[in-house]
Amino acid sequence: MSQFNYGSGSADPAQGATDQTALFKINYYKKSENMYNSFNVLHGRVKKKYDFSGRQRFVSTPLSFSGGVGAAVIPQANAGKYQGAIIESKKMYASAKIDRESIKASANNAGAFVQATRETVQKTVESYMRNCSRVLFGDGSGILARGDGATNISGTGSVATPFVVRLASYHLEDIEEKDFVQLVTGMAAAPDNSGGTAEGGITKANLLEVVAFDESTGDISLVGTSPALTLLIGSPLPATSGFCMQSSYEAEPIGLGAVEKFTSGTLYNIAYQRRWSMTVQDAGATGITVDKMNNLMLSVERKFGKVPNMIVCHYTQFRNILALLEDQKVYNLPNRNIKGNLSFQGVEFMSTRGPVGIFVDRFCPEDKIYFLNDNFIELHHRPDFGWFDDDGTVFLRAADEDSYEARYGGYWQSFITPTAHGVISNLAK
Repeated sequence: MSQFNYGSGSADPAQGATDQTALFKINYYKKSENMYNSFNVLHGRVKKKYDFSGRQRFVSTPLSFSGGVGAAVIPQANAGKYQGAIIESKKMYASAKIDRESIKASANNAGAFVQATRETVQKTVESYMRNCSRVLFGDGSGILARGDGATNISGTGSVATPFVVRLASYHLEDIEEKDFVQLVTGMAAAPDNSGGTAEGGITKANLLEVVAFDESTGDISLVGTSPALTLLIGSPLPATSGFCMQSSYEAEPIGLGAVEKFTSGTLYNIAYQRRWSMTVQDAGATGITVDKMNNLMLSVERKFGKVPNMIVCHYTQFRNILALLEDQKVYNLPNRNIKGNLSFQGVEFMSTRGPVGIFVDRFCPEDKIYFLNDNFIELHHRPDFGWFDDDGTVFLRAADEDSYEARYGGYWQSFITPTAHGVISNLAK
């Protein structure tokens, strides 16, 4: 949620929030769409569809060759192995709050209105993009980090003395000041984030605002009401407890982390099998090498028949790759324009199957390098994705407040063909 307060000014009772909707659409709908498609590297490159209707979407998925082959006599034919992948949409939102007086003060001046709302509109979409990019690398659980199980909790949750909780195995980019998070307890052992309970469920009763985060220690400072944290003051947060983004526990779309961990059960309603699994290579806490990269790329090609067309990593591993390839010829990639608005640049890894682009995405975990076929990652959206205006206005009166809310987002699910991708995990940082 993003909030903007324009300041003092004379109210004009003749105009209201509804009158600004057409102007809002003209100035912000296209810009918001472009930001959604182009703001982050991986999220900007994957396919997006906006025609997902019905309760579920059925995707016919081939898992074998078809026909019969042989010699000497006409071979007996056989049908290919097809299974139906099923995707179900998830609700993903962002909301912006605008002071009512700001709207009134600029109601008769289009330029003033645009100026007054520019920051909050842009930051809302940026925050939505940030969250979606995090989700695309996540496992669908919404868990940001777990407790370290060793360092005692301090504070009371007040503004003066916030709760201070030490986290373990956190990703720096997943935690931002001003986010609201929830405590989740009783999870399975890492890396399985299932089986827990989010304090307060989907209500807003036990939301905790992140007011500070110490990157060096993993200490997160939180303001809000949490009976469970209060009981733990003076004791550490167990490793079976952690924090999720507000109302998001086990409610997010499927990300690469879920596909990577898929070793049993079903994914998109298809059971785990040789032709329905990601290629995963555990580096055993060792550094990246050219041999590891070549081996992973060749393994994906042998299994899937196509060479990965992009390599994605965090800045940490990108630095390691640059040092590794320092004595090799590195090429600048030509711009890949996304809907005419933003270009992504990277360097190329000269693999045994030719050059493949290496891209930095800050939401990629620091100890992983993904080898992806971006044509086999799709985001299926329900129609009318974007700013909500079903009531004839983008702005809706906020309950019990002298302000209006604008809501952005919609309903979507990813469809990631696991066999098309690979990952080197557990790399030395």
